[in-house]
Amino acid sequence: MPEIRLDKYLADAGQGTRSQVKNLIKQGRVKVGDTTAKKPEQKVDTDCETVYVDGNQVHFRTFEYYMLNKPQGFVSARKDKWSETVLDLIDEDKRRDLFPVGRLDKDTEGLLIITNDGKLSNDLLSPKKHVPKIYYAIIYGNVTEETIRQFEEGLDIGDGKLTKPAKLKKLSDDESHDMVSPVEITITEGRYHQIKKMFEAVGMEVMYLRRIAMGRLFLDEKLLCGTYRRMTDEEVELLRACAE
Repeated sequence: MPEIRLDKYLADAGQGTRSQVKNLIKQGRVKVGDTTAKKPEQKVDTDCETVYVDGNQVHFRTFEYYMLNKPQGFVSARKDKWSETVLDLIDEDKRRDLFPVGRLDKDTEGLLIITNDGKLSNDLLSPKKHVPKIYYAIIYGNVTEETIRQFEEGLDIGDGKLTKPAKLKKLSDDESHDMVSPVEITITEGRYHQIKKMFEAVGMEVMYLRRIAMGRLFLDEKLLCGTYRRMTDEEVELLRACAE
């Protein structure tokens, strides 16, 4: 930045909408340093100035990063007319420019990054970066060595081009449950319903799907389904490193 309008500063810091924070300023409830703010267009230096609302310091960060363990039933979008979105799960005061990095299907669980860092998001999702995404799945069907080979060679999922090589690993050798196979699958693309369509292409069905990793960042096992936490600086750097 570092200088931005005071109303944007407050809105991005989760203090309300632009109109709401303008009312806060009008009511004399906002201070920049020791001085009561008078105008919403006043510039704030994000590096060295401190802002207070009702005497409480407002904590502003240029970028925010959350790790969310997405539950089923939520749409990976900022807004949706018919369903709750993953942003509805962020229940603290949150800035209005957050968005999910990529999409998980409504019935898919697991790791989802919520941020306002557009460059990092674009890098993580770029087909040129080949950032791996790892999923745990339960498949209705007998996953064999032939299935693994087919995934490695690429599959026709009906959109005009083969999928890029994917790594498929069967997680159980229990022959008594041939028709249900727990697997781990790693892909470097993010095509529409890709994993479901890949298994459909070999005559199988995905019964359950959860993303467990993106790049070198793994879902925190302590994070319950439907909950989230702020990411550590080390975790953010892991994402940046795999997207370089």
